[in-house]
Amino acid sequence: MSDQQPASNGQAVANTKRRRQLTLLAGVVAVGVVAYGAWWLAFDSHYVETDDAYVGAETAQVTALSPGPVAKIFVVETQAVKAGDPLVVIDDADARIAVAQAEAALGQAERKVKGYFASDTALAGQFEARQADVARADAQITAARSDVERARVDLSRRQALVGEGAVSGDELTTAQNRLQNAQAALNVAQAGRAQALASRDAAIGAREVNTALISGVSVTENPEVKAAQARLDAARLTLARTVVRAPTDGIVARKSVQVGQQVAMGTPMMAVVPTTQAYVDANFKEVQLDKVVPGQPVILTSDLYGGGVKFHGKVRGLAGGTGSAFSLIPAQNASGNWIKVVQRVPVRIVLDPADLANHPLRVGLSMKAKIDVAK
Repeated sequence: MSDQQPASNGQAVANTKRRRQLTLLAGVVAVGVVAYGAWWLAFDSHYVETDDAYVGAETAQVTALSPGPVAKIFVVETQAVKAGDPLVVIDDADARIAVAQAEAALGQAERKVKGYFASDTALAGQFEARQADVARADAQITAARSDVERARVDLSRRQALVGEGAVSGDELTTAQNRLQNAQAALNVAQAGRAQALASRDAAIGAREVNTALISGVSVTENPEVKAAQARLDAARLTLARTVVRAPTDGIVARKSVQVGQQVAMGTPMMAVVPTTQAYVDANFKEVQLDKVVPGQPVILTSDLYGGGVKFHGKVRGLAGGTGSAFSLIPAQNASGNWIKVVQRVPVRIVLDPADLANHPLRVGLSMKAKIDVAK
C-alpha cells in the first residue's frame, strides 16, 4: 500500500502540470487569435490583394503610310527607341515624282489665276468700247431721223406743187427715193444700235464671269490655287511618310519587315511597346470588390524584381465585365447541372512613372497587387 500511494501522488502532480500547460497553451492561442483579429480589423481588413495580375501597355502598331519597296531598316527587335526616331525608310522615287508634278500643277494654277486678273482689265476695256459703240449708234440714229424728217418735209412740199406744174415727175420721184433712203439709213442705224447693245451685254457677262473667278480673294487664296496647293501638300506628306518614325518611346517588338519587301499602305511592320506607360490589370474576385473605387492607392510587386522592389499605383477603374464574359466562348450553362464559380473582374491600375523609370517592366509580366480600400 505504501508503494501505491507515492505512485498516485506522482500521477496527480503530472496531471496537474499537464492541465496547467494546456491551460497556458489555450491562453496563448486565445491571445494570438484575439491579437490577430485585432490586427486584421485594424490593418489587414483595409486591403484586398491578388497575385492574378499582369503588366499591359497600349502597344503602338507601326504600319506603312506610303506604298513602295523597303529601302532601309534602322532598328532590330528589343531595341529601345524614342518618339520620332526613324525606323524604316521606303523608297521615295515615286513620291518625289509626285511632288514635282504637284509643284508644276501649282505653278500652272497660279499663272492661270494671274491671267484672270489680267483679263479683268482687258474685259473692262472691251465694255467701255462696246459702250462707246452704243453711244455712236445713238448718234447715228439721231442723224438718220433728222434725214428722214428732212426728206419727208421735202417730199411734202413737192407733192403740194405737183398740181400747179411747178415740180416735174422726176423731181417728185427723186424726193420719194430720198425719203426711202433716209428711212433705210435709220433702220440700219437702229440695227447697229441693237448690235452694239448685244455686244455690250456680252462684254458685261464675260467680265462678270471673270470677276466671279477672282472676286474677294488674292492669287494665293483663289480656290484653284488652293486646290493645287492642297495636292502639293498631300504629295509632300506622302514623301515625308516614306520615313517611318517611332510614334512613341518604347521597345521594338514583333518586327516583321525586311529590306526589299514591297509594302502597301497599312501593312504592319512592327510594334513599339511603351514600357514607360505600362499599366497593370489585376483580376480580383468579385467578393473583394465591394469597396474598390477609382483613385485608391495600390502597392505592387513584380516576380521579375522580387518583393524588395515596391511599385506604387492607383486604381483607374474596373472593367465593364468579368474576364469570362469577354472570352471567345462565354461560360453559359443553362442546364440543371450547374456549379457557381466565383468570377474575377479586371481592375486597371496605373503605375507611378518614376517607379517604371527606375525599374522598367515588360508586357505580360506577373505582378502582385494590394489595394488600400480604406482610402
